[in-house]
Amino acid sequence: MQEPSAPSPPRATVYYNSACPVCDAGVCAMRDRLPDDSVEWVDVHARPEVLTPLGLHLEDVRERLHLVDASGSQRIGADAIAGVLALSPRWRWLAGPMQWPGLHGIGAWLYNTFARQLYRWNRARGHW
Repeated sequence: MQEPSAPSPPRATVYYNSACPVCDAGVCAMRDRLPDDSVEWVDVHARPEVLTPLGLHLEDVRERLHLVDASGSQRIGADAIAGVLALSPRWRWLAGPMQWPGLHGIGAWLYNTFARQLYRWNRARGHW
């Protein structure tokens, strides 16, 4: 008789838009630096239906990276980036400072400003 296998630990899930060339390149770079089983990568361009149960809209994820961590908490934008970095043995050290009060605010502002401009650029170029 075969022993039942232990359930795999919950993984983080990253929701991203591969139609954006900059976003796709960033996710590919992150994916290459993480252990294979630590994150599920969901391309909302190919699978927009996965967003409905989460209460997310496609345009939200087209504009900013979304992460649902292993505990089920949603993290968006710079917080999602910090969450992904925390999963990387090589880049984990950077996740902590990204959450410090002063740096967190500046990082979130920079990310949101860049993301908004990138979103507009993608829409203007038809990257959907």
